[in-house]
Amino acid sequence: MKIYKIEEDDRLVPYNERDFKQENMERNLEIWLENNPHCLLEDEMVLVIGRQVFTNLNSVIDLLAVDKNGDLIVIELKRDRTPRETIAQVLEYASFVEDLSYQQLEEVFSNYIRDENTNLADYHRNYFKLQEDEAVAFNKNQKMMIIAQNITKDIKQVAIFLRKTGIDIYCLAFKYFTNQDGNKIISTDYIVGKDTDSIKKVISGSLPKIDKQIFLESLNSYGKDFFKDLLEFAEKNHLPIHWGSKGFSLNVDLNGERVNILQGFPPHAVLNQGIYTRFIKIIQKVENGESIVNDFREKLNNFGGFESAGSELKLMINDLVTEDRKEELLTIISETISRIEKNGLKYR
Repeated sequence: MKIYKIEEDDRLVPYNERDFKQENMERNLEIWLENNPHCLLEDEMVLVIGRQVFTNLNSVIDLLAVDKNGDLIVIELKRDRTPRETIAQVLEYASFVEDLSYQQLEEVFSNYIRDENTNLADYHRNYFKLQEDEAVAFNKNQKMMIIAQNITKDIKQVAIFLRKTGIDIYCLAFKYFTNQDGNKIISTDYIVGKDTDSIKKVISGSLPKIDKQIFLESLNSYGKDFFKDLLEFAEKNHLPIHWGSKGFSLNVDLNGERVNILQGFPPHAVLNQGIYTRFIKIIQKVENGESIVNDFREKLNNFGGFESAGSELKLMINDLVTEDRKEELLTIISETISRIEKNGLKYR
């Protein structure tokens, strides 16, 4: 297959197919797919929840993702051809992830985005823009995907056989091109899966953390005005801020135990620019947490502007929040913090 770039003067400049492994590490492919998850299953969005995930046999899953239905996708990357043991690898990985509970998946995801207070179900619902009444059963099914520059005949034959027995496995081949200007192109083609045939019917790598400066620079004018005051409030009251890969969590320190009460996100995050409550953490960690949460929820609903986000509430910062409104909200937060500190940790 020949690929050309069309110049402004209508000249065709050829792209030359190159050996991917000669110019790139497997990590490059991993990062490209990680940052472009829509390229994995073509017409389906997937959410990457783990990278370099260790199994109980000390093997490592390159990427672990979840689809809209909550099914897990194990992704094995090869920058060259697929060795014979590739099928055995992905089957081993699938046998490991099949037994992962929701709590374990959430732990993998939290490690991946470097935010221990992230709720996978809420993040998944927002990422896929699911309706409140759309139920998701996490890890009910598993998919396996092999991505390589060359899917060998033996791997293709075995993968087709596995699909015929009902195992959901895909093989995706890619080609790598460059031109004289240094531009790069990758093309992909399903060798096994999609329309090629039919099927019979927890330690993770991390994304880099951001900090206060990066976060504030990513906000629009409404967000800067709001979050600047919220972060100053946190600093003034000695409330620990934990920075993740997308946003932050605001915590109360109870004798070294951090209780997350709010999370903040910028416009480009899946959850969009706004704050999200973490009622679940208050209930789990604080004595009489249910009572505190009920009072907190009632005050926020009376404050106005908060929307339902599963079992939590969210406030989207899409407009200017007046000084009076900010002061009222910070008072509600301050009162809740006082109750948390007064009640202390649950007896364990």
